[in-house]
Amino acid sequence: MSTSTPGAHSKLDLDPGVIAACRQAAKQIADQVSERIAGHTTVSVERGVTRLLGVDGADALEAPLPNVLVDHVHDRGGLGRGIAYWVGNAMIQTGRTPQQIAEAVSAGELDLCGLELAAEEAIRERVTEECGTRLREISGRFEERRAMRERLGDAPAPLRYVLTATGDVYEDVVHAKAVAEAGGDIVAVIRSTAQSLLDYVPYGPTTEGYGGTFATQANFRIMREAMDEWSEQHGRYVRLSSFCSGLCMSEIAVMGAWEGFDNMVNDALYGILYRDINIVRGLIDQRISRMINGYFGVVINTGEDNYLRTADALEAAPSVTASQFINHQLARASGVPDAQIALGDAFEIDIPVTNGLLYEWAQAQLTRELFPDCPVKYMPPTRHMDGNLFRTHAADTLFNLVTIATGQGVQTIGVPTEGIFTPHIHDRVLGLQNVDYVFNAARDLGEEVEFKPGGIIQTHAQRVLAGAQELLERIAQTGLLQAIEGATFGDVSRRVDDGRGIEGIVTTEDGYFNPVVELMHEASYA
Repeated sequence: MSTSTPGAHSKLDLDPGVIAACRQAAKQIADQVSERIAGHTTVSVERGVTRLLGVDGADALEAPLPNVLVDHVHDRGGLGRGIAYWVGNAMIQTGRTPQQIAEAVSAGELDLCGLELAAEEAIRERVTEECGTRLREISGRFEERRAMRERLGDAPAPLRYVLTATGDVYEDVVHAKAVAEAGGDIVAVIRSTAQSLLDYVPYGPTTEGYGGTFATQANFRIMREAMDEWSEQHGRYVRLSSFCSGLCMSEIAVMGAWEGFDNMVNDALYGILYRDINIVRGLIDQRISRMINGYFGVVINTGEDNYLRTADALEAAPSVTASQFINHQLARASGVPDAQIALGDAFEIDIPVTNGLLYEWAQAQLTRELFPDCPVKYMPPTRHMDGNLFRTHAADTLFNLVTIATGQGVQTIGVPTEGIFTPHIHDRVLGLQNVDYVFNAARDLGEEVEFKPGGIIQTHAQRVLAGAQELLERIAQTGLLQAIEGATFGDVSRRVDDGRGIEGIVTTEDGYFNPVVELMHEASYA
């Protein structure tokens, strides 16, 4: 749902020339990023390849087999050829499956780099065939899921996005079903605090986690089966979302694809800015993870809303819009269509600001008009919540009003106890009831409203867009990596040659190949 379509009348009276200049600069920035990360892979990208070849499980020390396999080759200096090269050769030489190869390596029975090498063309053909089989299998599952959504019915936008965060996956199932009963459309299971810094994905179901539940394939499967069961029983499809970010972005994208997740928070800058993950590592992993999500039809959520947690919402508004332009281009470069790019935005102007509602409305309308085909993910006010439940509920009501009036695609619901503790089920139900009341009361408000020419809303939106243009053109001259070093986003600075996970970046050699990238790239141009 949107209140603007390509070529439609702009309620904000935006200058098409300024918009075109922003898109051009953002495209230039995205192209620079592609050039900067070319010729590199990461250990997590290669682990994602092993997972798409069917490798799963853990050894006796609970080390995931994808890590065991990739570390085995990396320690021997061979990862520059790509893990697929070595697995493909082992498949030819031993007749084993990728899973059996990983188990043999884990048991110390097989040295991949010590095997006789088959012809490179034969290796490519064998491992690409194996990867293609897996991709077709997952694609078939997604076709079945699309049919299920059509049969049960998808809710109209804005989709109500509700978080669960108990730490115990089985308790998350209880919360998720309660959220669905109360009208939630998307259940997002928050990850355990700082899982994004683990350079591996834990194996199996988990019942302990601080601030959230570990993202594991088993947990994904448990949640998916539970919500599918609920959806069938109640005749309404409920989507699932998780967090495809941090040091295991591409692996989590694969796990989510295997288990049929509908949405993924998929943004490198959050980890770069707020978890000190190396910039280059994050951008390489983001490129491949978004390619996987885009290929299978998963909607990605970007993280611009997080900048307003650390920077003033009014002052930082141009940087949010600039980042949306850049993120849009980076996602498109990974093959993600607009319908799957849920750009981030947030309602974060402090309540005492005079006419704050008008400024928020202007920003939300600006995002909708700039990206009419993207299901923008709109976030509630959280930064300035101080424990006053009544003020929070009032702020969330204004947030809900702007959401429906500007036709956002995905809305993370506001909860009265936000900022005090992890909300209980009944707190989320109150938030959903508030959403329902406002959405019903103001369903067609956006179609009825025009803005005063030269008024506060138009002027603010035009000022933010002009600031975004200036910022984008400056970044296009210096490059995104230098802009991040200069604290352009969220008032946080990170260095290119520092940060967590930098040791996991691998320079590729002649002959490197990644069958996942090649097959998905071919499909996008077919």
